[in-house]
Amino acid sequence: MTAHEIDYKIIGEEMQYVEIELDPQEGVIAEAGSFMMMDDGIKMDTIFGDGSAKDQGVLGKIFGAGKRLLTGESLFMTAFYNQVSGKKRVSFASPYPGKIIPLDLTNYGGKFICQKDAFLCAAKGVSIGIEFSRKLGRGLFGGEGFIMQKLEGDGMAFVHAGGTTARKELQVGEKLKIDTGCIIGFSKGINYDIEFVGGIKNTIFGGEGLFFATLTGPGVVYVQSLPFSRLANRVLALAPRAGGKSKGEGSILGGLGDFLDGDNNF
Repeated sequence: MTAHEIDYKIIGEEMQYVEIELDPQEGVIAEAGSFMMMDDGIKMDTIFGDGSAKDQGVLGKIFGAGKRLLTGESLFMTAFYNQVSGKKRVSFASPYPGKIIPLDLTNYGGKFICQKDAFLCAAKGVSIGIEFSRKLGRGLFGGEGFIMQKLEGDGMAFVHAGGTTARKELQVGEKLKIDTGCIIGFSKGINYDIEFVGGIKNTIFGGEGLFFATLTGPGVVYVQSLPFSRLANRVLALAPRAGGKSKGEGSILGGLGDFLDGDNNF
């Protein structure tokens, strides 16, 4: 194996974190801001690029960092190494309610494609790159744009998702239609495309957008019930207005209640 072989434990239900046990000289890489806690004896280091290898050279590191910028991530990643003789633990937390999914990349042919902000952490040696869409329609209307994250290697990687998750194993030619924001990721054998919802009523009044994501097997697909974008939109919709009053969606009278409460000035 080129990646470090790590042990782990996922703790919690709705706000999970992953605890990773490192043997001496083992390491793990993570997105900046995902660190939660670590034992004494672990050294934290900042890496320029994806941290997949030490011999990338200057140009290789710059190229790796540039790829991360295209996915909206920081130029830098953090690495954690066990530098003492005994086993040590380091933990990383999800940024919002949901689940952490462990992925042994050897079970997915050494490659897994996920949405841009799904990656949490991985064993040292796993490469975090980008996957370009070669189809114009998918890039424009697929929800994730032209670029997704690509995890490559033979070690463990961890991604996070919102709400409850589902794992779907598709056979050859089997198709699954998904809301574009509900995709967590999929194995390299999956064909990802988009499909027009169809129908004037569905298009205008359906409220589900104009396109489905279509994933065709063979391969494995992970789906989330609550994309962070959907959660953020609901929070913004219920946020207080400039005057400090809420929209009153939770009251029986709604807007009339605001009127009776003196919220409207004439």
